[in-house]
Amino acid sequence: MPAHSAGTTTPRDQRKIFGSGLMSVNRRKFLGYLVAAPTLVVVADVGRQAAWGGAEASAAALPSPPQTPEYYEFVDAYRDACVPTNPLLRVEVKEDGRVAFALPRSDNGQGIQTLFAMVIAEEMGIDPSDVDVTLADARPELVFNQLTGGSSTTYSLFTPVRVAAAIAKGALLEAAALALGSEARELETLGLTVTDTAGKAIGFGELSRLAAVPVTTPVEVLLKPQEEFKVLGKSRIKDDARAMVTGAKKFAMDIQVPDALPTVICRAPDLNGFPDGGPSNLDEVRNMPGVTDVAPIGNGIAVRALTFGQAIDGVNALELNWNPGTVAGKNDEDIVEGLRAAELPLVAPAVPGKTLEQELVHYSRNGSALETNCAIVSFKDGKAEVWAPAKSPIAGAKIVSQKLGIGVNDVTFHVVPGGGSFGRRLFNDHVQEASEAAKAIGKPVKLMWDRANDCRQGRVKPLCVTRVRAVVTDDAVASFELRYSGVNMEVDEGLTDVLSSQLIKAPGGNLGVSETFWEISVHTPYNFGVNTRLMVETNYGFNTGSTRNVYGPDTCTARELMIDRIAERLRKDPVEFRTEFVKTDRLRKVIQRAADEADWGKSMPEGMAQGIGVHQEYKCATACVVEIDARPETVNRQVRSGRTGPRVTKVTFVVDPGLLLNPTGFEGQVLGGINDGIANAMTAGLHLENGSFVEASWDNYFYTRQWNTPPEVNVILIEDSEYPEPGGAGEVSVAATMSAVVNAFRRATGVEPEYTPVLHKEPFPEGFTQYPTSPPIPESPRNGLDFTF
Repeated sequence: MPAHSAGTTTPRDQRKIFGSGLMSVNRRKFLGYLVAAPTLVVVADVGRQAAWGGAEASAAALPSPPQTPEYYEFVDAYRDACVPTNPLLRVEVKEDGRVAFALPRSDNGQGIQTLFAMVIAEEMGIDPSDVDVTLADARPELVFNQLTGGSSTTYSLFTPVRVAAAIAKGALLEAAALALGSEARELETLGLTVTDTAGKAIGFGELSRLAAVPVTTPVEVLLKPQEEFKVLGKSRIKDDARAMVTGAKKFAMDIQVPDALPTVICRAPDLNGFPDGGPSNLDEVRNMPGVTDVAPIGNGIAVRALTFGQAIDGVNALELNWNPGTVAGKNDEDIVEGLRAAELPLVAPAVPGKTLEQELVHYSRNGSALETNCAIVSFKDGKAEVWAPAKSPIAGAKIVSQKLGIGVNDVTFHVVPGGGSFGRRLFNDHVQEASEAAKAIGKPVKLMWDRANDCRQGRVKPLCVTRVRAVVTDDAVASFELRYSGVNMEVDEGLTDVLSSQLIKAPGGNLGVSETFWEISVHTPYNFGVNTRLMVETNYGFNTGSTRNVYGPDTCTARELMIDRIAERLRKDPVEFRTEFVKTDRLRKVIQRAADEADWGKSMPEGMAQGIGVHQEYKCATACVVEIDARPETVNRQVRSGRTGPRVTKVTFVVDPGLLLNPTGFEGQVLGGINDGIANAMTAGLHLENGSFVEASWDNYFYTRQWNTPPEVNVILIEDSEYPEPGGAGEVSVAATMSAVVNAFRRATGVEPEYTPVLHKEPFPEGFTQYPTSPPIPESPRNGLDFTF
């Protein structure tokens, strides 16, 4: 039994039991602990919970054997990895009566701080505004339990946090019963007080001291049944929404640390190039206005100055010779050729039928967040303090300790809210470089990546090739094979540790990290007879990352595009075909709902079409129907320096989210993923030319813009889902949307897509300006007023 403080635990037969009423079959008892402390501190101990749901074979199809994600996907693996350290998560009642929880995750705009305030408030019978949810500093003792990724936060923490909150309420009621001379069952919480039927009341602040225990005490608790929820299931905007729109919210860039001056890195023109010797004009740059320090680090030169503008001026003034980068002289097609050669063979046995094959190239995509990377590192007297947005802060603290030559316990890592992530903040590149700069310069630094280099030298969604082969009989699919050959997907140390700890659960028990993630995330949810999916990755020297939805969008698009082709072969409507062959009733229902809501099959003008995509991941079932306009007057519309082309005019997105906790928060995540899916399908790709990406920053990378955003978007959240647990929202809508858009494009244009984004090889629009690679940081535009209206 874990010990959380000095002293001994109470014997098992002396456990307190909180909760009332008979326990039904769907109300399990949960164990937690009252932690020895001056005020009330509660932790939860939640073990593995049973999987729910399975495949339901369709009589109209050839049943396919189950694939791993149908029963055990990444969110299950991560929740299992967290179980041993769940008892270290604490809900506290402070002396001022407020409830506090240090969330061991990173909030980058997804609203999980607001959500867990709601979770705690629900169990304690208080208002979410009375709960202070902060982001926890790096806690190495949590091991795996401080990683944010894979839309796993709610799924992994929902029950442990509820248990801790329920125990806290029970302890408050028990202490109040003694103080007021009442029965605990006659008490209720009202605001931050406990009242009895006679109107006597006592505040949480006083109760926090009365409820404190001198030794850690195990407690069993019954959680509130879902039918009694009053907070969860109701919409709540993010608690920091006003601060965000008024500029009051503090990001890393806004934090003022004494003597931590702006620092910028001079980087090579080639991807991952490095200096060939030092700057020829070092003294000149050191004497520039505001510049305080110039020092070599890693693959570049750090310039520290009084302002970021002065640091950038110093970077651009450096005269350097550069060694070639890791993909020097190479273009996209060089990489594609190598990936095709590495592709694993198709292995399904030959059977009678018509063979359909397709290949799609998926070009690299920008993985940067809107807020560019920033980290502050202060290092003195053998100790370091760090402020940064980080989804894997434990791994980040290890990196700092290694770079500075100190122990991990000598690193204090403050997790700061981030302005977006999309997988980028799983990597601690900014923290590593800030540590290197602080050591080389010997002074605190506030290091910022410039936007151009975050796009060019940062982490990208790797280029890959998907191949699908299907054998179709007169009325069924006899075999369906999916192959993925990609540039290696780099994985942060924290995620690597989690996946490595779960390798034994994957088939064979000896898969590598990428193969493990593939095995527990990618599947084909249809009954297609012999069904295989295999992947291989090759290291070409790119900086890659697990960008939003990782393998999902590309593999889903390849699958759903082929399904449309199979439906045509069998003379079936695409929706009819999917509902007949999909494995589960849960998916079938969202497909039918999406088709009904979108008026599937309605008459449309020539050059316009509907498309559908289906995906299941993160314990959610999704279906998306889009309408696209590829008529000449739309394709040829003119937008200054913008890529236009066909426009998605309507999106109908249906998701079965499982237990829906905050409809507004979930819908917001779905809306963001829809725009990602449209961008992936249509316009947002990086062009590798002569060892460097053409695009730099967001103003010349063609993400979904206002003129490409659908005028009509209808998000339907299934509120009566039979799935009993909350699914993940952060990445749930990307794959189905991307595949629906590509299918609609194919139907509207009659063009068989060979790559995504489908406009990738179109000429750059008139007015497009490619930023130079020398100087390393392009000058910011100064003509913004010319374009205001």
